[in-house]
Amino acid sequence: MSQFTDRMIHAAKLDPKLYEEIEKDEKAMGQAMGVVMLSSLAAGIGSIQNAGISAIFIGTLTALISWYIWAYLTYWIGTKLLPEPETKSNPKELLRTIGFSSAPGMIRIVGIIPGLTWITILIGGIWMLVAMVVAVKQALDYSSTFRAVGVCLIGWVIQLGIMVLLFSLFGTSKPSM
Repeated sequence: MSQFTDRMIHAAKLDPKLYEEIEKDEKAMGQAMGVVMLSSLAAGIGSIQNAGISAIFIGTLTALISWYIWAYLTYWIGTKLLPEPETKSNPKELLRTIGFSSAPGMIRIVGIIPGLTWITILIGGIWMLVAMVVAVKQALDYSSTFRAVGVCLIGWVIQLGIMVLLFSLFGTSKPSM
């Protein structure tokens, strides 16, 4: 199995050691972007019957923008607003670890089966959020899972507001989260 595939599997298994490895691996940025793109492609394919072929392109672009925004928000919230004494990080570490937290989103491809679209979106979204908490906890060197949850929730609310603003500016009715 390739290193990339193995890392995606361990990320989906919520393996804290994998997120520590990704945090330290400065060469993993391309892989992190690949995970975000594959996850969004899976979501686009899984919802193609409801959203059409354009969902693949729009979804991938949205996912990349969201990933970037959320990583920088998480960095700022986690290191400036809610740091622990041991917290030290940089935006690239968050981009890498948060990118890999998109791995569980691969399940959304199952949504192509009629009747399973919304359940796979829900399961994938919750699983990715839990993976993000693990990723943030590791990247920010937190001892508290609750603090990582708080950082993720604050970042999610702000990021959602930014995405709604972007979608309203570009004339698209609603973002698909």
